[in-house]
Amino acid sequence: MLTLYASRPMHYGFVLPGGTATQQLELSVLAERLGWDGIFSFEISYGVDPWTLLAAVAASTQRIRLGTLLTPLPWRRPWKLASQLVTLDQLSNGRAILAVGLGAVDAALGTTGETTDRRLRAELLDEGIDLIQGLWQGQLQFSGKHYQVNLEARADDLARTGRPLGERIPIWVVGVWPRERSMRRVLRCDGLIPAVMGDAGLQDTTTPDHIRAMRAWLTERGASASLDIISEGETPADDRTAAQAHVAPWAEAGCTWWLETRWMLSGEPAEQLAQIRARIQAGPPRA
Repeated sequence: MLTLYASRPMHYGFVLPGGTATQQLELSVLAERLGWDGIFSFEISYGVDPWTLLAAVAASTQRIRLGTLLTPLPWRRPWKLASQLVTLDQLSNGRAILAVGLGAVDAALGTTGETTDRRLRAELLDEGIDLIQGLWQGQLQFSGKHYQVNLEARADDLARTGRPLGERIPIWVVGVWPRERSMRRVLRCDGLIPAVMGDAGLQDTTTPDHIRAMRAWLTERGASASLDIISEGETPADDRTAAQAHVAPWAEAGCTWWLETRWMLSGEPAEQLAQIRARIQAGPPRA
């Protein structure tokens, strides 16, 4: 059954690490023109709002997929987030993607008083996914441990305005290998953002061999043939052959998306912006 991924092409996205809204909009338009398949906005607690930005990108582009990497769903109101995605999906003619996870507990990102308890965040993530998927399918009531929602009074209006253009908006979720509960969450979604748990906690490195193991586990438990598997990293802007060689093992392992990242940039803001633009201008490392 592992061959069900073999014929799927790799798509190439770019994760914008920051900048002003105007700068990120310009880079997104440039990315579409140069052949990238997706643009993803970094979502933090305060700064450029990704959904406003992506709506502007939707109005300025025709083809490129639009999403975040990633949205900390336990710290968001699921019904509000579902509304933002439906709005983006309608404005972009069905190009929205939602990527979610527990959220990074990192003092460098700031704190806003949200819960940091891992078990509680996992419960909120599970309920949030179910609630969002239900709303998109027209299920306007939800009763869970943490969320109680009833929108039936607006059923007629929401049947017209509150639905995605297609059958569903893809949800990508972090799956932590080999944590069974985390991996089973992936089976309810449309994409895997892989992470690996080691003896000392989450590892910095995920390898193609990890992807193969995760893919095998998911396939054995009935994962959809359309499930996306996401890989991310950095490839050089000045050596296309080296960039392609870097991505190839991930494609061979079964990944369907390569997301180009630039999390650690050196220099002043203008220099950092130039580095990002240079990599976008070099185009995706498509074989």
